[in-house]
Formats: sequence, C-alpha cells, structure tokens
Amino acid sequence: MPLLPAVFLDRDGTLNRQIIREGRPYPPATLEEFRLYEGVAQCCEQLKAAGFVLVVVTNQPDVGRGTQDRQIVESMHRHLRSLIPSIDLIQVCYHGGENHGQPCPCRKPRPGMLISAAAHFGLDLSQSWMVGDRWRDVEAGHSAGCRTIFIDHSYAEPTPNPAPHFTVNSFEEATLAILQRQKLP
Repeated sequence: MPLLPAVFLDRDGTLNRQIIREGRPYPPATLEEFRLYEGVAQCCEQLKAAGFVLVVVTNQPDVGRGTQDRQIVESMHRHLRSLIPSIDLIQVCYHGGENHGQPCPCRKPRPGMLISAAAHFGLDLSQSWMVGDRWRDVEAGHSAGCRTIFIDHSYAEPTPNPAPHFTVNSFEEATLAILQRQKLP
C-alpha cells in the first residue's frame, strides 16, 4: 500500500487567530477567544479533497507551566474539529519546555509529533508539508523531511533558520502553494 501525503498544521497563528502582545504571539486563553481565520475550513477541505491527511501539531506549553487548564485547550480542539471536520488528527505537546524542566521529543522544533503521525497513518514525509507561523514549525518540518511553509505575521521574534521552502502571508496562500506543487520532484 502506498504511503500517503500529509499537511501538518500548526494551530495558533495558522488556523486560528493568535493574541498579539508587544509584537509577540500567544494562544487564546478561552474558548471565546478561539476564532479561525477566514477561509481556513474551506482551505482544509481543498487539501483533503486533494488527498492529504490533515494533522494538527501544536505546542501548548502553558498547560505544562500551570498557566492554562488542559480542559480548556481540549475544548478548543473539540470546537476546532467541529469547525473543520476534515482534520484527521490533533496532536498536542503539553510539556512546558526545557526551560521549565520538561524536555520531550514531541515539542516542536523537534519532529516527534510529525513522526508519530507518520507511523500511525503510513505517511510519506517526503511528500508532506508542515505549515506554521513560527520558526519552531519550520524546523520541525525540516527535521521530519517535509517541505515547509512559513506564514509570516511579522512577529517580533527570530525568523526561521533553516529557511522555509516557501513564505506566505496567509493560510489561503499556503494552501495554494501546496496544491500547485502537489507532487514533488
């Protein structure tokens, strides 16, 4: 059986609006703050119709740091799945990160969530894409062997290194880039 291509999707700043404070992005703190970007559900439908497995891979370190309730994050994910039923899997790293004594292989920029999903679904990582708005997303995609798309929101933080394969300004532009290059050389 041939391996399947996937589009790995970061959550905050990619699918839903992030909260910006002093030029830096933060996840929504409540379900009421959780709002998709316009056109995201339709773009996901297009990617699904083109044969991609859709996997959300998101760091939610505030849970591990004790500043966010895991049940609130999970309610956001139930809501996300109701808004975008074409999502096949949502993978979450709840660890607070190395600075909080919680290193792990799943926290982006490490590729653990992508590799786990690839094993679960039988995915061809070389024909897959990682789409995100932070350098961690791009690095995770590169490490997993995926093509990468960086959605540039001009945050006050470092830009991706290594460089993404494509830089765009919206999820709609990312979708178009993927669909135009569906079969990689």
